[in-house]
Amino acid sequence: MTHNQIPLAGVIGHPIAHSKSPQLHGHWLKTYGLAGHYIPMDVAPEDLESVLRTLPKAGFVGANVTVPHKEAALRIADHVSERASVIGAANTLVFQDDGTIHADNTDGYGFMQNLRGGAPDWVPSEGPAVVFGAGGAARAVLQGLLDAGVPEILLTNRTQTRADQLKQEFGNRITVVDWVQAGNVIENAELVVNTTSLGMQGQPELRVPLDGLQPGSVVTDLVYAPLKTALLQQAEEVGCTTVDGLGMLLHQAVPGFERWFGTRPKVTDDLRAAVLG
Repeated sequence: MTHNQIPLAGVIGHPIAHSKSPQLHGHWLKTYGLAGHYIPMDVAPEDLESVLRTLPKAGFVGANVTVPHKEAALRIADHVSERASVIGAANTLVFQDDGTIHADNTDGYGFMQNLRGGAPDWVPSEGPAVVFGAGGAARAVLQGLLDAGVPEILLTNRTQTRADQLKQEFGNRITVVDWVQAGNVIENAELVVNTTSLGMQGQPELRVPLDGLQPGSVVTDLVYAPLKTALLQQAEEVGCTTVDGLGMLLHQAVPGFERWFGTRPKVTDDLRAAVLG
């Protein structure tokens, strides 16, 4: 990129209007007084590759990719980070000067930063984690938890074959639990994580019996609309430490912003407020 060009970045999805990323990056650009723009781009799957190959020529330094493009972006990229490869999806792309595409996944990083910030007393090695869901978000969470030293992860999903698949890939610290038994494994868990969309506005509730929740354990939900899901509400009443999902969105954005715009941004209360709008 020549020196007088303003760096451009954005988020690519289909649909994309709901994305909070433009408010997030826009807030940082303004706060740090940086030249740059970050825009939402609605791109159909069949156009993704041609768009990604064209953007560097238009002054783009990178992009986020979201549903349904995270797996496809990984295949299109010229270089893939180890963590993106393990997770099997990309969310952060950096365009090199020669137009080549570097793919990374910062979801596991964002999840762990949010968890550590919201539950500073949680010690990963102290006991098992229960994880609901076996989609793309679950893969990032598993990678983060295993790297942090969690001894056992009890993984449960409505479609068990998807959970079995993750056990095969991530190894013997994963134990697959039948969805109807999910409530029974909670009581021994140091950490409970919901990676499904259950409990989100417009989605069915998470119908797992939560009476096994123990005071002092940590409960986090990747859903952030509503900010306090029924899961977090119940966990709070029991005396658990609860961590909402908005922080993961904020923290996963930090590495990309730093690479594109040259400043490492901070996750603050002001940022939360700006994104909640």
